[in-house]
Amino acid sequence: MLGKALLTLSAAGSILGPFIADFNETHVLNPRWPPHAKFHNGQTMSMGLGLGLATLFYTWRSMSSNSIEMARDSLFTAAVFGSIYWVTGLSAILYPGTLAVDPEFGEGFPQFWLFVGLGASAWLGWFVETWGMKAETEKKTL
Repeated sequence: MLGKALLTLSAAGSILGPFIADFNETHVLNPRWPPHAKFHNGQTMSMGLGLGLATLFYTWRSMSSNSIEMARDSLFTAAVFGSIYWVTGLSAILYPGTLAVDPEFGEGFPQFWLFVGLGASAWLGWFVETWGMKAETEKKTL
């Protein structure tokens, strides 16, 4: 259950985080941003929502059969969806001319550890949950 909670934490971050961080005067409501930049920001916010919902679906969907392999596959898929937004956030700084924060609002990469933490949360959740399944399977075979 701890694994599913960690996957859910990552999902909640990608669903809510972009709207909390970007739907304000620093991004979408910034009058100096050109319309196309706002378009891509909206695209990114919607991607976070979609990936978060997919993460929740694969984390919590019920299995019609008690297939451990299907459950493991679902959790792996949830971890992939749960980490994509955070990996792309970390990679965005690699593009020419990018900054993690507009100069008027600060400097550095303040979201770095949040991105690392929530991305790691997805994979740690997968590991914890599937490790528990492995132990449960081994117990049944003894």
